[in-house]
Amino acid sequence: MLTLSLNNESHTLPEPMSLSQALDHWGMCNQMAAAAINGEFVPRSQYSEVTLHEGDKLDIVKPVGGG
Repeated sequence: MLTLSLNNESHTLPEPMSLSQALDHWGMCNQMAAAAINGEFVPRSQYSEVTLHEGDKLDIVKPVGGG
């Protein structure tokens, strides 16, 4: 089991996985979102290439419409 911080809340994953797999696991795979791991922005094109590790700090920001 892997424990990490997602938007400042503790979350677990059953095993190490890519950012793309984690978003799918949490039901966020079809949502537009920007991601940063440990303060570093991750381009959407690299979500499947970046592996999450124990203790990572993941920040997910979803766009908000308005005006």
